[in-house]
Amino acid sequence: MNKLFRLILIILCFNIASSQSKLTHDVYFDTDKFNVIPTEENRLLLFISTLTDVDIESISIYGFCDDIGAVDYNLKLSQQRADAIKAIFSNNEISESLITNVDGKGEVLLKIVNEKNILKIRGLNRKVEIIVKPKPEVIEEEKPIVEAVKKKDVPDKIKGKLKVGDKIIFENILFKTGYATVTPDSKRILQEIAKSLVERDDIYFTIQGHVCCTQFSRDAVDRKTKKRNLSEARAKYVYNYFVKKGVNKKRMRYMGMRRKFPLGGDPKLDRRVEILITYVGNEN
Repeated sequence: MNKLFRLILIILCFNIASSQSKLTHDVYFDTDKFNVIPTEENRLLLFISTLTDVDIESISIYGFCDDIGAVDYNLKLSQQRADAIKAIFSNNEISESLITNVDGKGEVLLKIVNEKNILKIRGLNRKVEIIVKPKPEVIEEEKPIVEAVKKKDVPDKIKGKLKVGDKIIFENILFKTGYATVTPDSKRILQEIAKSLVERDDIYFTIQGHVCCTQFSRDAVDRKTKKRNLSEARAKYVYNYFVKKGVNKKRMRYMGMRRKFPLGGDPKLDRRVEILITYVGNEN
């Protein structure tokens, strides 16, 4: 088994290097099993994390078996393996609308140069192949420069007229897929929002965290803590950040909204935080 594992690692290193351009990944399974072992799940999560900045057109998932077992059995098992991988994608905020193929292909014969050990070959056949197709780059024609009306940003909204029940979406605060932490660019914007909230001390609000794309579950998994409370973790992250920047704790609370309120656009926009105004001092 150790020799097989070393052989898989060699092939995986090659696949990781080539996947940077092809965006492919293989997940390997034990004999007659379709549950993903921890080492393979960790590798898959690492691959998923590399897709954060990829504009994905489609994802194909193909399951395979070795040559042991009847044809019908292998077809069923390979489909179960493909379904297991789809579930991991869904639970880690990859929209199911992007997954266009989830097919069990049955047994596969894998040819390896200078490899005669049938056990090693079978081990490499028990797999799921993942193919991620990025959207083609669109080259836009140059257009005349037209002065646009500046969209009101979050700090400006906070400084403006507010009433109880208003919601302010932190549109430019983006989270890493599967994590409660924001990108470096988002943190700079978050700092500006915190400054506005310190200055606007007459409002009280609830910080609401959201996730996208989870399947058959109440919330997505926070990869750092392994807990299924990612929407709450995102709200708490922002809450703690505001506290550090001087926003009074008494003015705030936080809660996870799970995936119940999608915006209906790009899935990355559902990995968001927004505030609900609960009190405005001297409100007319």
